Amino acid sequence: MTAFLRRQNLTMTTLFQGRAYWLQRWVALLLTGVMAGLSGMLLAMLLHEIQHLAYGYSQNVLISPQTFLQGVSDASAQRRFIVLVAAGIVAGGGWWLLARYGKKRVSISTAVSNPDKPMPPLTTLVHILLQIITVAMGSPLGREVAPREAGALFAGGAARRLRLSPADIQLMTACGAGAGLAAVYNVPLAGAIFTLEVLLVSFSWDAAIAALVTSALAAWVATLGLGDEHQYHFTTEFAASSLIFWSVLCGPLLGAGAFLFRRLTQYASSKVRDNWQMPAVSLIAFTLLGIFSVWFPQLPGNGKGAAQLALSGEMTAWLAVVLLVLKVLVISAVLRAGAAGGLLTPGLAVGGLLGSLLFMLVGPLFPGSDMESFALLGAAGFLAASANMPVTTLALVMESTRMDHSFLVPAALSIAGAYATSRALGAWQNARFSTKTITEAKRDGNKNPI
Repeated sequence: MTAFLRRQNLTMTTLFQGRAYWLQRWVALLLTGVMAGLSGMLLAMLLHEIQHLAYGYSQNVLISPQTFLQGVSDASAQRRFIVLVAAGIVAGGGWWLLARYGKKRVSISTAVSNPDKPMPPLTTLVHILLQIITVAMGSPLGREVAPREAGALFAGGAARRLRLSPADIQLMTACGAGAGLAAVYNVPLAGAIFTLEVLLVSFSWDAAIAALVTSALAAWVATLGLGDEHQYHFTTEFAASSLIFWSVLCGPLLGAGAFLFRRLTQYASSKVRDNWQMPAVSLIAFTLLGIFSVWFPQLPGNGKGAAQLALSGEMTAWLAVVLLVLKVLVISAVLRAGAAGGLLTPGLAVGGLLGSLLFMLVGPLFPGSDMESFALLGAAGFLAASANMPVTTLALVMESTRMDHSFLVPAALSIAGAYATSRALGAWQNARFSTKTITEAKRDGNKNPI
């Protein structure tokens, strides 16, 4: 009888502990969604405020109908140049000081893969603020990494305070980063898929539910301050039948371009030196951007303005070529300087410009098509291949443009073709490098036999 009672007490204790842990886990999920939403909302508000102060537009309202491109275009050429030179000083000096005196930064991917390595709070917060300030002042990099880092930082901290398991800390950190993306761009589905496809690189129903809950909650919380707006205005109502054929043809072209773009940006990032070169090269890179902005106000910023021009069909052949070349140039330059930021919106912009240019070349061969549709397919395919996230990109483009359902098939085909081409080129490059290494090793072995 005594042994039976002991077993009953043990069972009840285990059940109670299981329910308590389940409750802690849900508290962590809800906190992750709310904190990611609040941080994304506050960072976006800070971005808008700095933009308005820097370029002197819409200074009486925080959330303005006037876009960043309109504000930069209305500012004088002298003001654009001065602001961008100042951005170079802030970027170079800020990241150099952070590298010299701050703790070693832990990336989101490292924090997710290794729960025993938390993101250092002060270093991460300074890194986040530097991104928001420089992007607001005109850096050509994206703003999405900052809210992702904030979401991951707060989510990981909350999970540790609640004493969750390492596996759950890993899940919460990934969900926080995905929720940050969902909050800043109002893309709850894309944020959830990003968590699974890019950060966890796996699928389980448990993780999927956690990602959906946190991303949806974060996106909703952010709309309380930012409004329920989508990022891009895409006005084409229906996809022409000819776009099916074009999406099959353009995929490999976009994939090859995205592969080169990724190699270029990776090479630029690999050359960063956190010594005196960082402030010097940063000043040179942003000064170059400032000079270009005198004639092309579409260049400053993360590329949203250029992408919107392409998606609205307001692009000439000359402008598309110039912006495409200069955009890639300044992105590479600021990455080489050591500036941090995302490549999501820049990738969309480069792809949209490339799609617009292709329409001007071959558009008449596809009846019923328009520049806006070509730009949409270009942006989707290029981003999917350059960022290695095909499913996330499809959801992101769908939510950020509110495109018609008829565009799903052409967009999916463009993404599939671009992604497959980029992967194939990457595999070919790796095989070529391996063969070259083996050949050199054999040659060195023949020269220096043991």
